[in-house]
Amino acid sequence: MDCALGRQVWKGTLVWGVLTIVLGAMVLVWPGPTILVAATMLGVYLLISGLAELFLAFTSSQSAATRVMLFFTGALSLVLAILSFRHFGDEYAVLLLSVWIGTGFVFLGVSENAVALSERGLPGRGWYVVLGIMSMIAGVIVLVWPFDSIVVLTIVVGVALVVLGLVRIVQAFQIRSDTNAASEALDTLSHRVAA
Repeated sequence: MDCALGRQVWKGTLVWGVLTIVLGAMVLVWPGPTILVAATMLGVYLLISGLAELFLAFTSSQSAATRVMLFFTGALSLVLAILSFRHFGDEYAVLLLSVWIGTGFVFLGVSENAVALSERGLPGRGWYVVLGIMSMIAGVIVLVWPFDSIVVLTIVVGVALVVLGLVRIVQAFQIRSDTNAASEALDTLSHRVAA
């Protein structure tokens, strides 16, 4: 590794780790505002994706069936975005976020199991089944207890960010140590060659 590059990488990794810890701490200290921001971001995403899908439904040269599906999914995204903004700060936006996350977990679990069942020679096939079942269970839990589970998810994300930040910081110091060792080895080698 180039020593100058190593010095830059370790500093960048250290800063990234500190920022990740700060973000995780903010999520843990203010879970309510974090959930509100996430619900708002979901509303913005639904608005943008809905407009894009409607645009593609009318301008795309794809099949009629594809354009109809784009129209319906775009219209549904717009309706959900309007509902999340109309009830901004209310429980409805948080409920919408929970339903979105829970449905995503269920679809992920179904697709993991579909891959595992359809591909007999897939390496680690059993893990696909395990992860698929766990994802479906997580999705059902989020759908059944949307408000409690979104708070738990927020806390889990906050803790995960703090842990990831700590790992990044350890990684940064390891990069610095490796860079210093490489620099010393190059200096020793250059002195031996010069002598």
